[in-house]
Amino acid sequence: MTDSTTRGTPLRLGTRRSKLAVAQSGQVADAVRELTGRPVELVEITTYGDTSREQLARIGGTGVFVSALRDALLAGEIDFAVHSLKDLPTAQPDDLTLAAVPRREDPRDALIARDGLAFEELPDGARVGTGSPRRMAQLNAWARQLGRRIEAVPIRGNVDTRIAFVEKGELDGVVLAAAGLTRIGRIDEATQLLSPDMVLPAPGQGALAVECAAVNADLAAELAGLDDPFTRAAVTAERSLLAALEAGCSAPVGALADLSPSSRLRSSRGGPNPSSRLRSSRGGPMADEQAVTEMRLRGVVGTTDGSALVQLSTTGHVPASPDDTTTPLRMGRELAAEMLAKGAAGLMGERAL
Repeated sequence: MTDSTTRGTPLRLGTRRSKLAVAQSGQVADAVRELTGRPVELVEITTYGDTSREQLARIGGTGVFVSALRDALLAGEIDFAVHSLKDLPTAQPDDLTLAAVPRREDPRDALIARDGLAFEELPDGARVGTGSPRRMAQLNAWARQLGRRIEAVPIRGNVDTRIAFVEKGELDGVVLAAAGLTRIGRIDEATQLLSPDMVLPAPGQGALAVECAAVNADLAAELAGLDDPFTRAAVTAERSLLAALEAGCSAPVGALADLSPSSRLRSSRGGPNPSSRLRSSRGGPMADEQAVTEMRLRGVVGTTDGSALVQLSTTGHVPASPDDTTTPLRMGRELAAEMLAKGAAGLMGERAL
């Protein structure tokens, strides 16, 4: 463990500068202080994704919000970093360690629409803002099912900026991650939480990634106390699907691993895991005496106009050990192979190799 002489030295936590990033990093900082007994200070870092005004699909999406943080880690300018897990490239660098994936927030997407409307109540031709090809594909497909159409308007900017498009009457609605709205205290403004049956979230959506340099093994061991093994298993399956599709985080790919409650399951680390008060795919806490033994992985790929979707699912057992990633990885790869066999590659446009 960390030498006692370092206990009074602040740990430097690298974070993006956005309101949401600072809020979620602040929550992790509080947890690390409680876990380690050490002070933690936030170090705000500007990433390329923050400064570029281009659409994420055009600048690649993958890694644009994390590269600067990772560079700071490797340069020793910060001790650890907090990322939105959905922003991380699926390949983990050897010189960095994904030390913890804390318990996930609600992974669903949320609609904030004028006049308190739900998606089904939006008028034909409604203008809905989102910068995500994944959301565009599924929202357009949903509108088609309703016998209507929407105009998916590409937007960028922080949460406040996006919501302002609706407040000013420029858009009929915007779609954002429910987790982000929760973390900045604006979830009550959502007019509808979108069911994963209609809109699957991005792989890893709602989860955070706590990363440090691989050489800092003592710190990684301490940060591991924040890890929720069930969240890690779920996002491992989702990201395995994304990797096997050879798609980046800006591709029109949605995925969600649902964990089903069963008899009480104990962590291999000895006794009930302190972070294992699980959250279901709807974001609510499960009962203390419930645990999970089965995982269902759903995936979707579609054209952004919603005219064609490939949507499949598979089930598997949750690993008995938090360190066992075999089953989640296999589930993701096998589901991706089924989706590719159904024509998924042709729906994604240029695949991110």
